[in-house]
Amino acid sequence: MEYFWTSNKSINGLRHFVLVNQTKEKGNIIFLMVSVLDSEINFRATYEELINSGNWHKGWINLPKLQSITVEYFDYKSSKKEKGINEIFINEDSLFNIS
Repeated sequence: MEYFWTSNKSINGLRHFVLVNQTKEKGNIIFLMVSVLDSEINFRATYEELINSGNWHKGWINLPKLQSITVEYFDYKSSKKEKGINEIFINEDSLFNIS
């Protein structure tokens, strides 16, 4: 599974994410995605959303700064209306487990 992803559209103003955990819930594969620039911007995505939706590119696409960090990010940081996942749990076999 690819760990690095670029979103076609910005998510809270950012487009580069890493897959830090994969779980199975009620028979569905769930991925925990975290922004590479701001860990407060994180979300859960299903296999369908990540792999088959056409909204994501495997790997990081080199984008101009104004496309990878948009005004929406600064609006998000100043408003803090949306809430991400409060705690991030990493599986022992995750590439990002450093403990």
